[in-house]
Amino acid sequence: MKKIYLNELKNHYDKEVEVSGFVDNIRDLQWVQFVILKDSTGKVQITIEKSDEKNKDMVELVSSLPLESTIKVKCKVMENPKVKLNGMELIPSSIEVTSTSDLELPFNYKDLTGVNLDTRLDYRFIDLRNEKNMAIFKVQSTLVKYMREYLYNNKFTEIHTPKLIGTASESGSEVFEVKYFDRKAYLAQSPQFYKQMAMASGFERIFEVAPCFRAENSNTSKHATEFTSFDVEFSYIDSKEDVMNLEAEMLTYGLSHLKEEMGEEIKEKFGIEIEVPKMPFPVMRLEDVYNELEKRYNYKVEDSEKTDLTTEAEKLCGRLSKDKFNHEFLFVVNFPAEKRAFYHMRDKDGILQGYDLIWKGVEITTGAQREHRYSEIVKNAEEKGLKDDVKFYLEFFKYGCPPHGGFGLGVDRLTMLLLDIPSVKESMFLFRGPTRLNP
Repeated sequence: MKKIYLNELKNHYDKEVEVSGFVDNIRDLQWVQFVILKDSTGKVQITIEKSDEKNKDMVELVSSLPLESTIKVKCKVMENPKVKLNGMELIPSSIEVTSTSDLELPFNYKDLTGVNLDTRLDYRFIDLRNEKNMAIFKVQSTLVKYMREYLYNNKFTEIHTPKLIGTASESGSEVFEVKYFDRKAYLAQSPQFYKQMAMASGFERIFEVAPCFRAENSNTSKHATEFTSFDVEFSYIDSKEDVMNLEAEMLTYGLSHLKEEMGEEIKEKFGIEIEVPKMPFPVMRLEDVYNELEKRYNYKVEDSEKTDLTTEAEKLCGRLSKDKFNHEFLFVVNFPAEKRAFYHMRDKDGILQGYDLIWKGVEITTGAQREHRYSEIVKNAEEKGLKDDVKFYLEFFKYGCPPHGGFGLGVDRLTMLLLDIPSVKESMFLFRGPTRLNP
């Protein structure tokens, strides 16, 4: 018999079905037993009349059944307005125990107040039984689904690039080195080089959702050593603005459809009203950002620090975008080339053709128009002292490569900001950081 999910039961009134799930609660009264069953979609009440002789075996089974055990139930679905839980109940004909919870739980996952986060992460498989925690990943999955959908609708192809690479990617620093038979290999910091190889191959429009690795000893609320990156690259662009507009459109599409599908559930579980951004997103030059931060909020830094956004400046950008533009997002442009990757294009004045996207005071994206001209990208690599390290990558541009650009977006950080979660540790299925490699 096909398993029916609990949120589908209203379509099966007066029918015999089979359901499975965890035993969430048991009330064993004088004349009746109530079992609350839960699966990934919801909860339902099972009602067992003790006076019915044919229920004798089930009554005995339930009387000794530990909570958190899993069961399979053959039953009839009955509409009953008197039942507070969804106005229905299941009348079982048989209950099969598929697993037994033999030990006391390490903590009460239904009330996580006061439970240490490290303890929760040690027992993540218990922690995720919490309805709100599980909902985080339903929201994440739905948002990614719609961002993917936007790209598919716009003729993008999803590709899958290697995560074991023979040369340290990008700057060559902050990479994990692994033994690869008789030589060294590295875990990819990003799919950047391979995204651009796809452009040189003529794919024109590609994206990838996959893990990336950073050997960065950062113990902050927004950093991880392994994270999921949503990467996009596309050809025949005229400027970085083409890249910025596409990302803004993708995020707007994703958030608007997420709100339609899950807005009420998100409001109920997280107390958050999703704000669908308006197009176009506001844009500010880096130097203008610092001028505004000083003028509006008296935030001052040395000129030497104004070549990038400081952590505090990034945070204040969330406030600035709201105050100046009534918008949650802010593109920051005109970063100096020396602070950015060699493959970002520069204009005739040496200004980087790239950007950061700030959302709610946190950087979620670095994007750019890439340098596609062989002579220029070789010069940039030499300037950074990387020509020999990225020799294989430079080959991509020898035989013609269209103008292109792209961006990378951290899925876990995006989820953290969307749901106002305190730490990225909670918006990742399993967090990896400098001090955590298990479970």
